[in-house]
Amino acid sequence: MTVGILGSGAWGTAMAHIAAQNGHDVLMWAREDDVVREINTVHSNERFLAGALLPDSVRATARLLDLCGRDVIVNATPTQFIRTTLVDELATGAVVVNLAKGIERGTRLRVSEVVAHIAPSMKSFVALSGPSHAEEVLRNMPTTVVCAGRDRDAVSMVQKLFMTPTFRVYASDDVVGVEIGGALKNVIAIAAGIVDGLGMGDNTKAALITRGLAEISRLGVALGADPQTLYGLAGLGDLFVTCTSRHSRNRAVGERIGRGESLDQILGSMSAVAEGVPTTQAALELAAQVGVELPITERVAAILWQGADAEDSVRRLMMRPAREE
Repeated sequence: MTVGILGSGAWGTAMAHIAAQNGHDVLMWAREDDVVREINTVHSNERFLAGALLPDSVRATARLLDLCGRDVIVNATPTQFIRTTLVDELATGAVVVNLAKGIERGTRLRVSEVVAHIAPSMKSFVALSGPSHAEEVLRNMPTTVVCAGRDRDAVSMVQKLFMTPTFRVYASDDVVGVEIGGALKNVIAIAAGIVDGLGMGDNTKAALITRGLAEISRLGVALGADPQTLYGLAGLGDLFVTCTSRHSRNRAVGERIGRGESLDQILGSMSAVAEGVPTTQAALELAAQVGVELPITERVAAILWQGADAEDSVRRLMMRPAREE
């Protein structure tokens, strides 16, 4: 098949590597001319995925519309930038596979809703998510993810496209659950990082992950998700790895906040995007729309933008009124 990768970050690069290993024709789009040259000449991407050695069949371009006419378009750009990169002409007749994990700021739309609005000529949409750090995928460490879509044939095709002996893809029809699990886990990971930065222990981290999953489930179910999805790879699995891994950008943002750095300092020093930051406010707005309470997300927002003290925020969560689990 012909595959276009929209974005040259770590995850887009890892997925290009998998698709090419499976014998597919892969063309990546990158904003940076030096990244395009590096991929085309030495078959690496040291800026975004150090150590990656891409198959010779992977090519790159800085011209977005070079990806037109591909069977599959894989969106590997962050949620907040999709509208400035994915155009209908690019997706016409293609299956769009989304890797981004977020909720659009301002509109409160999930990525599938954004794509449906800006690319109505696409053939179908599939969301791919799960506990999957690009660095480990590149090293062929066993990884499992889930792809979700309403078109069974498209989901089956995406499974075959990316399945390898070390990268297992499960199928689902619960797009809402997969998207909400992927988006909200980044917010909870920021909170987990704050806990790490404050020097709190395993008890605290376990409580945060567990109650964070409860928040994700409440919002997902209110939006029509199957609760079982949120206890699977796109929910609990991705939440666990993002809250605990040294590879997690969102957890790293939280850890630096817990150690006293400002959000502006942190974001200014990062070359990659931490999707949980803009998703925090979007999630709160979406939760208010459907009448769901997200206390951990509320405290993360207060710390990020209102100058709330991190340790005091933990105390506030601990002193909430007693209730059943």
